[in-house]
Amino acid sequence: MEWIIGTGLFVAAICVIEGMLLLLRPKWDPGSRVLGKRLERIAVTGFRNQTNDLIRRRTFSDITNVHALLSKIPVMHQLDDLVIKANSRLSLAAFLLISGVIAFSSYLILSAITRGHLMPVLFAMAAATTPFLYLLLKKRQRVAKFERQLPDALDLMARSLRAGHAFSGGLQMVAQEFDEPIGTEFMHVINEINFGASVDQALKNMTARVDAPDLKFFTVSVIIQRESGGNLADILENIARLMRERFKLLGKIKALSAEGRLSAIILLALPFIVVFALTLINGEYLQGLVHDPMGKVFIIIALCMMGLGAAVIRKMVNIRV
Repeated sequence: MEWIIGTGLFVAAICVIEGMLLLLRPKWDPGSRVLGKRLERIAVTGFRNQTNDLIRRRTFSDITNVHALLSKIPVMHQLDDLVIKANSRLSLAAFLLISGVIAFSSYLILSAITRGHLMPVLFAMAAATTPFLYLLLKKRQRVAKFERQLPDALDLMARSLRAGHAFSGGLQMVAQEFDEPIGTEFMHVINEINFGASVDQALKNMTARVDAPDLKFFTVSVIIQRESGGNLADILENIARLMRERFKLLGKIKALSAEGRLSAIILLALPFIVVFALTLINGEYLQGLVHDPMGKVFIIIALCMMGLGAAVIRKMVNIRV
């Protein structure tokens, strides 16, 4: 009997201590203090001075004045769309700042070397586009990887539908089983649906974030099926099969056009290689061409003809499937 009473007192003491720790936790836990300050700030000023909604707003910068200034420039919306499609963690204002620093540094360095102003300005303007060229390259790489993952994701969704899961369950499985970028994008779709957006609107938002033609086919097919009915599993399997067949045909075309692409690279690189070799062997050989006014005209004409030839060859070998 005594051990039962002792056990009961021990359990009661543990419960009292645990309760006291839970009561005192907001005082010593940093996370709880931060949460309490946020709730207090919202309770005091949030409903009194602000209009709150559930729409997630896209901002160009964390600084309010900078965001207001950039919002008035139409081209900034297109640049921000590029930032979104590249899935960059930096804001548009950060890329504009990096672009400005690169342009200013390039101008200072080149002006100190050439002691002129026209060439440094032109080079600085070209260098300022470097961050956005990086975003464009990152966007294309992300879209290419998304398109490679999409057929397997559609097959997984089709199997989940045949197993009796709902369409949202198939989206959840893709979000959990696949990595970046398709897993992240499908998780965005799930989150938007959970926050009250319709399935059609969530898929359209994903299509706007990812500039992939195959994704548009998937979105349109799902929207039409939800309106008119049909076997969605068969539709998804057919879309995945068509995508794989298109990738096979694209691979054959790339293999057949490899000779043309290699020829274009050699023809475009050969003049620069020759100029570099002549400069190393005999530096004075090309001085007359560079300093003579007619020589400069010939150089500009040659560069224009090379650019035109590159565009024609690219048009010939770049076959869209």
